[in-house]
Amino acid sequence: MGRPEGKPRGRMSSYAFFVQTCREEHKKKHPNESVVFAEFSKKCAERWKTMSDKEKARFTALSDKDKKRYDGEMSHYVPPKGEKGGRKRKRSKDPNAPKRALSAFFWFCNDERPRAKEAAGPDSTVGDVAKELGRRWQLCSADAKAKYEALAAKDKARYEKEMKAYKGKGGGKAPPAKGGRGGGGKKAQQVAEESDDDDDDDDDDDDDDDD
Repeated sequence: MGRPEGKPRGRMSSYAFFVQTCREEHKKKHPNESVVFAEFSKKCAERWKTMSDKEKARFTALSDKDKKRYDGEMSHYVPPKGEKGGRKRKRSKDPNAPKRALSAFFWFCNDERPRAKEAAGPDSTVGDVAKELGRRWQLCSADAKAKYEALAAKDKARYEKEMKAYKGKGGGKAPPAKGGRGGGGKKAQQVAEESDDDDDDDDDDDDDDDD
């Protein structure tokens, strides 16, 4: 689900502003050069760790300003009718139902989450980690994504096979599988929120927002 129309954009951390600046500078210097994100991100993280507080002050100020912008906009934001303040109540779930298949992006996040957390910085929020995961996925080459797409296809086949057997035994109606290629922006927030519980199968996962 996308961000509701009119809802303020989430705030950015100081490190997120730093990475954004590095990317913009890199594009200006090398407009035709493709970015190897893993290497680029590692260099950004290493550079950030060696920066002094004075050098980071510029980005901290940007983050503080963006936080005030976000807090101010949220104070005037009126959710549209039907939008809940918290997560919707979970539907009851059959513990014997097959575990739903993961998308290529979810498999990617299982590998990249620890590095994304480190790259996002010590003051990062769940949203920061989510955006970092989304950026990494968007910058992945087709060859790099192929590995995760293969895992997703295999997991989808596993799910469909197990669901067929489950239904044959009188199991309940199946929830939709998280199959397909998946997009970084669409699922990133949910993945970050599941960072301490990779096996969570919340039925309302697909309703989470990444912004």
